[in-house]
Amino acid sequence: MDVVDVIIIAGKAIFVFALLLILTLFVIWAERKILAHMQSRIGPNRAGPFGILQSIADGVKLFMKEDIRPVTADKFVYPIAPIISAIPAFLAFSVVPFGVTISIAGHKTYLQLADLNVGLLFFLAMGSVSVYGIALAAWSSGSKYPLFGAVRSSAQMIRYAIAMGLSVIPVALYSGTLSTRGIVEAQRNGWFIIVLLPSFVIFLLAGIAETNRAPFDLPEAETELVAGYHTEYSGVKFALFFLAEYIHVVTISSLAVTLFWGGWNGPRFAVARFIWPTIWYVLKTAVFVFFFFWLRASLPRLRYDQLMNVGWKFLIPIAMIWIPLSAAARVIEARRWIFVVIGAVIAVFVLSLFVPGKTDSEQILEKQKAHDRA
Repeated sequence: MDVVDVIIIAGKAIFVFALLLILTLFVIWAERKILAHMQSRIGPNRAGPFGILQSIADGVKLFMKEDIRPVTADKFVYPIAPIISAIPAFLAFSVVPFGVTISIAGHKTYLQLADLNVGLLFFLAMGSVSVYGIALAAWSSGSKYPLFGAVRSSAQMIRYAIAMGLSVIPVALYSGTLSTRGIVEAQRNGWFIIVLLPSFVIFLLAGIAETNRAPFDLPEAETELVAGYHTEYSGVKFALFFLAEYIHVVTISSLAVTLFWGGWNGPRFAVARFIWPTIWYVLKTAVFVFFFFWLRASLPRLRYDQLMNVGWKFLIPIAMIWIPLSAAARVIEARRWIFVVIGAVIAVFVLSLFVPGKTDSEQILEKQKAHDRA
């Protein structure tokens, strides 16, 4: 490794950091604008064309706001908890490949910050570490509502992190590697979503729960916990929590594309062939980010017992059953379409768990009406 390699690595680190900051600003603006259209509102339209500078204005406002610290807050842990929450969000994105190999000053390098041979495990580890920032923030605030939110977040993280970890095992079996770049290259002849549909559905649901997004946003339920774990935070400290959440949304979307949608794989055209893989990666990731917005606009927040039941009673057992089935499909060459059909049935069953059913009071009311008619 020479000086040029060091400069390239440092440049990629700065580029990824700046890219995540810019993407966060754009994703926040896009969410507000898209939700406004879905709800027959106008959305941001004052700061800049189409209100695109509204996120920058909000960021400047948060940096200028007074930093208020509760009297009961821990003096050491309270200020560093938002940093502990934000750092894993940045690090998790470092293993995401968003393009092919390019040449810089005669040195070939990947469009990826770090191509680890255990990149998939590194991503799972960073997702698990991020909950420490939430737990420490709530405990150090010295308030009961943040503490309730932290307890919810910790329990939610345990259940859905297990489901997510189990869902990626079939991906490792099919690709033969834990490197995210190797997983993308293993999908040149076919995306894993076709043969691993249950794993994809479980991974996506677990990812939504890990990001604390609707309808799984129980740790910050404003109707019950004021604002959840970050109730006592303001100014730039609150901005770090906000930043970590949206970076995690982009990272989960990117990993879903990497593991199941073929990553950067797609048709290349004669003009600027080297840039098309990155374009396909961006377009695929945008689909998943939009899906996060769509869920927030469409579904109400689940009850906490419903959230826990889905994780423990359904996602984890189904993921454990699907592992040997996917391994058998990998080994048995004949009639592999049977396993694809079985996977599709399992995926439909998992999605049916979120179809709203009749409440207990509605069932009692129907029984009373039937009794009155009799």
